[in-house]
Amino acid sequence: MASATQEANMAVWYDREIRFDVPPNDIKCRSGECIIDTLSSVEDTKGNNGDKGKLIITNIRLIWHSHSSTRTNLSIGLHALVTITARNAKSKLRGSTESVYLLTKSGSSRYEFIFTNLVTGSSAMLNSIVAVHKAYDSSRLYREIRLRSSLLNKGQLRILPKERLHSRYNGVWNLSSDQGNLGIFHITDIRLIWHAELNENFNVSVPYYQTKSIKIRDSKFGVALVVETTPYSGNYLLGFQIAPEEKLREVHKEIITLHKSYFANPEFGVEYSIEEQQPDQPATRLESLVDDIEILQSREHTDSYATYLTDTGKRDREPVYSEELGLAIEKLPQGYTLSSLWDILN
Repeated sequence: MASATQEANMAVWYDREIRFDVPPNDIKCRSGECIIDTLSSVEDTKGNNGDKGKLIITNIRLIWHSHSSTRTNLSIGLHALVTITARNAKSKLRGSTESVYLLTKSGSSRYEFIFTNLVTGSSAMLNSIVAVHKAYDSSRLYREIRLRSSLLNKGQLRILPKERLHSRYNGVWNLSSDQGNLGIFHITDIRLIWHAELNENFNVSVPYYQTKSIKIRDSKFGVALVVETTPYSGNYLLGFQIAPEEKLREVHKEIITLHKSYFANPEFGVEYSIEEQQPDQPATRLESLVDDIEILQSREHTDSYATYLTDTGKRDREPVYSEELGLAIEKLPQGYTLSSLWDILN
């Protein structure tokens, strides 16, 4: 059974989810996470207007916490960001001033965050967030499964920066179809890659970061290596067959060793340092396509979610009868109750 430390190291929610008022241990950097920039005077203008706090920018998320109580905090995975803009906002600490607006996506819902740098005339916060997210967005192969992508160049595997190829095995069957497909299997210190011998565009790249389990199982083709991915990457079950069975077990042992080594100190591939930032870099708008993410909701923090929820551009919800009020009301968003919304008003 994995220890608590091992389970924490293998958690993959940090860059994918938005969490409110997380416990102190979740504010701390996980293994492989590093702080890129820290801004000590930042107001969460959307949810905690008038409350001075600290914004921490890491290689996988944004963390804000109040100076008065670290229990009041936000953890925003960089994967969740859709747009980053600069617009005027009304701050209790600075009045009408330019702030950073972050629009995030969760399924059909969108959440908006507004941060105001309390240091007059500084654009460091906007510049840092845009630059770090750009570095994050350009390094997705380190963290996301890829199917039928451009993984090779003239038959040679494209090695990522900081990636090291450990082994290459010919004659490996991919069991994704009824007949199976013969190809080549690459094992690196960051991911597993397979591609067909006759068509290099028929391929798959599976980073250790998104693997839930790697086991040897029986299949209709015989004993096979089965890789299961996390829910974040689709819960794929990928089967590979290597002959003879002794060789397959050696390959499995090799992968398990590299998998454990990876999670001891994950490489997320985000290359950026604050020294690279141009002091006079103009404010920019950044848009990126993001997959659906899961926002975990606690009954204690429904008010926080409602505060950040934005329904801009959405149609009115259908009317439903409320037995509690005895009249028709607009259908509430999933996870919300009338009592929780009254709590916000009060």
